[in-house]
Amino acid sequence: MGGIHAAGAARASYDVAVLGAGAAGMMCAAVAGQGGARVVLIDHATRIAEKIRISGGGRCNFTNLQAGPANYLSNNPNFCRSALARYTPQDFLDLMRRHGIAWHEKHRGQLFCNDSAEDVIGMLRAECDSGGVQWRTGCAVEEVRREGDDFLLLTAQGPVRAGALVVATGGLSIPKIGATDMGYRIARQFGLPIVETRPALVPLTFDGKGWEPFATLAGLAKEVDVSTGSGRGAGAFREDLLWTHRGLSGPAVLQISSYWRPGTPISIDLFEGEDAAAWLLAQKQASRKHLNNLLAERLPTRLAEAWCHAAQLDATRPVGELPDKALRRLGEALNRWQLVPSGTEGYRKAEVTLGGVDTRALSSTTMMARDVANLYFIGEVVDVTGWLGGYNFQWAWASAVAAGQAVAENARVTA
Repeated sequence: MGGIHAAGAARASYDVAVLGAGAAGMMCAAVAGQGGARVVLIDHATRIAEKIRISGGGRCNFTNLQAGPANYLSNNPNFCRSALARYTPQDFLDLMRRHGIAWHEKHRGQLFCNDSAEDVIGMLRAECDSGGVQWRTGCAVEEVRREGDDFLLLTAQGPVRAGALVVATGGLSIPKIGATDMGYRIARQFGLPIVETRPALVPLTFDGKGWEPFATLAGLAKEVDVSTGSGRGAGAFREDLLWTHRGLSGPAVLQISSYWRPGTPISIDLFEGEDAAAWLLAQKQASRKHLNNLLAERLPTRLAEAWCHAAQLDATRPVGELPDKALRRLGEALNRWQLVPSGTEGYRKAEVTLGGVDTRALSSTTMMARDVANLYFIGEVVDVTGWLGGYNFQWAWASAVAAGQAVAENARVTA
């Protein structure tokens, strides 16, 4: 492996090595360091915390006031309950207040920095420095070994020995900012199972020909009800839908993408729960408007015209002249617009990765592997995936604090 990894090379010793200087990694390192552990924080990138930096249009949607177990997907849905209960959105807000960072609520409990995501990054850096955390950025980890009770990391900046290893390397989403599969490889190396991963919070795409009637609507947005799946795997949201040249996006589709399975339809209610057929039939008695103008009272004008065309109805015909049967059929379609996506935009556009390290192999109170002492997994690399709107950051904070407190306590016990 080269001279820097020779057996005789000096090896730095720490109580814990944290891999990944993102949201979860920095928070964990800070908590462990402030708890008395000797911590080294390692990241292959020189520019850290890119996901924080780009979140929320540069203002970082850093948590959600409504965060709870119901807002997360996992093969083991109760796993996240303990960590989320012990470190809440209010706890993170207390940290923000101590650093004088101003924030605001946008909607549905989503909290953003008033100024810049850089404020959150700076806060986490300061917290790490307060805990005496040692930084190794731009530092690729080439191999992880177990040597006795310790972990030995062979890195581009020399060997690192640590009593505990926390893996906070994130998932596969947005590879252009440095995402890798390292966390999953480490998990497999030590015998931990992986729940199959796939892109989540990601735009959906549709067959070119089938999407042709709606391709001209790119840029149009409307609040809708969207749903997919059934039983335990069902998802339903009321959010804004955005039409694009390739398909659908916006919060509604990003949310439902985490529940969607290839080959299955999504259902969109353009009337947000109101009976569209009943409304159309009532308007038939009361209005002399043409169909497209009537629909434009409830839908964006371009969508109203496209919908008439797709339904093969004369948009310029007075609604009073249309048969009740045609209006009922139109209303049912408006309430249940069924589409089968052809796929997604993939990890390059996905905000997070669904799946990951199987939580049944981890302790829900400490995040430590049940069968590998002092090996921890936190944040996105774990099979816990939040909804859009700050939930994934809250999981990063909560899981990081759980692991950080555990490794600090262990370091005190073994000192």
